Amino acid sequence: MRIRMTVAMPEGATRNGEPWPARGEEADVPAADGAHLVAAEVAEEVVEEAPRHRGKAAAKEEVGGGADGGDP
Repeated sequence: MRIRMTVAMPEGATRNGEPWPARGEEADVPAADGAHLVAAEVAEEVVEEAPRHRGKAAAKEEVGGGADGGDP
């Protein structure tokens, strides 16, 4: 699970011998650990958005809305 820290851990605090990520930094952690951190409100889950499909309507808007492809 990918998480983003929402708080700064105390100076010198470690997780499995490694320093905690700074506030705002992301890290990959086991799902159970990530769920616990999110529930404790010290981190948030990073959810990557799927790429958006750009249909014909979006392409048409980029070219222009007029009949000839220019401005309306």
